[in-house]
Amino acid sequence: MHDLAIMWDWLAFAVRWLHVITAMAWIGASFYFIALDLMLKPNEALPEGASGEEWEVHGGGFYHTVKYLVAPSEMPEHLTWHKWQSYTTWLTGAALLMIIYWVGGELYLIDAAKADLALWQGIAISAGSLTIGWMLYDAMCKSKLADTPTVLMVLLFAILVVMSWGYNQIFTGRAALLHLGAFTATIMTANVFFQIMPNQRIVVEDLKQGRTPDAKYGKIAKVRSTHNNYLTLPVVFLMLSNHYPLAFATEYSWIIASLIFLTGVTIRHYFNTMHRTGKGPSWTWAVTVLLFIVIMWLSTAPLMHDTYEDSEARPLTKTEEVFASADGFDKVMEIVPGRCAMCHAREPFYDGIRRAPKNILLETPADVARAASQIYLQAGVSVAMPPANVSFMEEDERKVIIRWYENAGKDLPFYVVSR
Repeated sequence: MHDLAIMWDWLAFAVRWLHVITAMAWIGASFYFIALDLMLKPNEALPEGASGEEWEVHGGGFYHTVKYLVAPSEMPEHLTWHKWQSYTTWLTGAALLMIIYWVGGELYLIDAAKADLALWQGIAISAGSLTIGWMLYDAMCKSKLADTPTVLMVLLFAILVVMSWGYNQIFTGRAALLHLGAFTATIMTANVFFQIMPNQRIVVEDLKQGRTPDAKYGKIAKVRSTHNNYLTLPVVFLMLSNHYPLAFATEYSWIIASLIFLTGVTIRHYFNTMHRTGKGPSWTWAVTVLLFIVIMWLSTAPLMHDTYEDSEARPLTKTEEVFASADGFDKVMEIVPGRCAMCHAREPFYDGIRRAPKNILLETPADVARAASQIYLQAGVSVAMPPANVSFMEEDERKVIIRWYENAGKDLPFYVVSR
C-alpha cells in the first residue's frame, strides 16, 4: 500500500503541475487579448471591416495586429484558435478535484458537524452544483438581462455570494472555497466551449460559404470574454486558498471569498482602463487595499467550529479506525504529537504560528488516525515535516511511522489521500 500512496501523491502532483501550467497559458492569453482589444487604434488606411490596429514590440521584433469587428472579407489560410488552454485547465482541475476531494472525501470534503451526508451525497453535490451553476448563469446571459450588462454582473456576483455561503453550510472550509473556485472556473470554461467557440465557428462557416457574418455572434463572445476577464483573479485566489487557513478556516470565510470577487473587479478595472486610455484610475487601488484590510480583519474571527471545538465529536471512519488500531500506533503516538503538535495544535505554541497549517491537527489519537496518509508522506518517506526538522525527528522515528502505515495497509485494499 505504501507504494500506491507514493504513486498517488505523484499523480496528484503531476496533475496539479499540468493544471498550473495550462492555467498560466489560459490566463496569459485572456489578459493579452483583453489588453490588445482595449489598445486598438483607428486608422483610415485599414482594410474594409477592420475596426482598429495595434503595433507592438517584443523579443526584438515588431508585430502589427489588425482586428476585424465581424470578420475579414475572405477566410485566411491559417487561423489560430485559442481554446485548448481553457479546456485543459478545466479538465486537469476537475481531475484534481476528484483526486483530492472525492477520493479523500472523508477527510477533505464532508463536514459531518455541518451536514450529516454520506460521501456519495457530498460528491453528488460537488458535481451537480457545478453543472447547475453554469445552466443558471447561461440562462441569465441569454435572457433580456444581456441588454443591461451591469445588472447581469451584479446578479452574477449575487449568485457567487449565495454559492459561497451554501458551500460553507456543507463542506469543510478548504473544500468550500475550492468548490467556489471550481464553480467559477466552470462558468468560464463553459463560456469558451458552449458560446465563444461555437459562435466563432458560425462566423468562419459563413465566410467559407460567402455569406456576410452576423455581428451578434461577435457581441455575444465579447460579453462572455469580458465576464471571464473579471472572474480570473478571484479564481486564482480561491485555487490557492487551501494552503492558507486564514482564508478558509474562519467563521467568515464565505464573506472573505465574496469580497475577493470585488477585488478582482477593481484590479481588472484599473488595468482595463489603463489599456484603453493610457492611465488607470488610482481610486481602484485604494478600494482594493480597503477590501483586503477588511478581509484580513475577518480572518481573525474564531476558527470554524468543525475544525477545532467539534473535531473530536466526529467519529472515526472505518479506514481511520484501521490506522488507530494498527500495530505500531502506540509508538507513533509517542512520536507525532511531540514532534509535530507545536504547530499542528488547536492552540499552536511555536513562534509565528497562529493556526495549525492547513488546519491539520496532530494532538490526539483521533487526529493522528485521520492524518495517517499525510504523516506517512510528509514525515515518513520524506523529510518535509517538521520543517527544517526543527523538532529534531530522528531517522528511527520516521521508520516507525513507515512500519505503522504499512501494517495498516495489510487490512486496507486501498487508502491514499493526496496533500
